[in-house]
Amino acid sequence: MSRHATVLLEEATDALNVREGGTYVDCTFGRGGHARRILSKLGKSGRLIALDRDPDAVFVGKSMEDANLVMVHSAFGRIGEVLGEMGVSGVDGILLDLGVSSPQLDEAGRGFSFRFDGPLDMRMDTSSGQTAEEWVNAASEKELTEVIKSYGEERFAKQIARAVVAARSGRRIATTGQLAEIVAKAVRTREPDQNPATRTFQAIRIFINRELEELSLVLPQCLRLLNPGGRLVVISFHSLEDRIVKQFMRQESSADDLPKKLPVRERELKSPKLRIAGKIVRPQAMEVEANPRARSAVMRVAEKSCAH
Repeated sequence: MSRHATVLLEEATDALNVREGGTYVDCTFGRGGHARRILSKLGKSGRLIALDRDPDAVFVGKSMEDANLVMVHSAFGRIGEVLGEMGVSGVDGILLDLGVSSPQLDEAGRGFSFRFDGPLDMRMDTSSGQTAEEWVNAASEKELTEVIKSYGEERFAKQIARAVVAARSGRRIATTGQLAEIVAKAVRTREPDQNPATRTFQAIRIFINRELEELSLVLPQCLRLLNPGGRLVVISFHSLEDRIVKQFMRQESSADDLPKKLPVRERELKSPKLRIAGKIVRPQAMEVEANPRARSAVMRVAEKSCAH
């Protein structure tokens, strides 16, 4: 099994301000790196609720047998529903470590990476949903173009989509190796040290797992579930995710956006629901050297206002 290096381990868990008797949510358990450190800070009355939609991650969580840990098989977009079913109305901190884990990338059978030839799956939850193979072989050229351009920010999206449609007319695209080869022939130039298929694989993975939709769904729920003074910590790995997080935190940490010089009393203004806690945090050079996948990580932290 591939070993997963947890990104910003100390920085993220320290940002949660874990209290011994508090209740916390790890929305992306993965292989439990952040969760173990949070659990080490909890007392007997503390609780960590961990979510993950990957059955392999859930298996790891349930095998830990920690009395303070509750492991749930669920996408984090259902956090409100999950906590509601548990009778939990408020929590003291929520962590979102977005993206994919090393085991998902390094196991050929998951189909996330062009580095290994394996089935074209890409589902984070292998127990349900459409696979990348099913979508790639059924989507129209227009839909392929839109997904690859929007989610991969790929300037050769149209050429790649055309190549995919032409290739599948002769033979079904069933493996990561096939798709990577098709993309490589369609992409004329690429940044140094970047595989031609990088952006296309990212785009299809994000689309198949509805990653940006899930993120947009979970953030307002996190705000509602946090107790006053509770922290929301989010680690993003690409600009599309970080943009959503940045805009949400900025919007909820701003007072009413009223026209200038409007005669309004201060007490009539609504107070912000969030307070930005510190500057954005990126991995230090030593961490990036040890774990190159950490290089694009960006962590943002916000605190629930005591007035809400």
